[in-house]
Amino acid sequence: MTTITIVTKIRASPERCFDASRDLDLHIESMGHTGERAVAGRTSGLIELGEQVTWEGRHFGVRQRFTSAITAYDRPRHFQDSMVRGAFQSFVHDHYFEPCDEGTRMMDVLAFRSPFGVLGAIVDRLIMTAYLTRMLTKRNEIVKAVLEREPFIRR
Repeated sequence: MTTITIVTKIRASPERCFDASRDLDLHIESMGHTGERAVAGRTSGLIELGEQVTWEGRHFGVRQRFTSAITAYDRPRHFQDSMVRGAFQSFVHDHYFEPCDEGTRMMDVLAFRSPFGVLGAIVDRLIMTAYLTRMLTKRNEIVKAVLEREPFIRR
């Protein structure tokens, strides 16, 4: 299992960061470079505990589908989304939010494993870790910019 940890400080309250991070419309905006869109399950607004969303987007030049569910939820401190169906053997993304002097310390902890045993582990090390780190960092930059630019309106 490979784990990526990314910390982003945002000048906004933990509540606003928590809600922005589970806002499907903001997710679509932040993933514009992949053409990602919600195609099944909850497709807009704020996803809640037990709900699922199926994403479709282009990664590595291939259109892919990925279904995740919210499997843990403790507003405004933590939520977890876990893959239900998709290309990974395992994919669990924990989102943590802590107050800090700058506003909120948002921490993403993503644990994943590609299929195909040793070959998958090599792909994770050589390709997927960097790709997912870039993708999450870019998404967090957009979430940060939106929250620091304007009040977040709960949908």
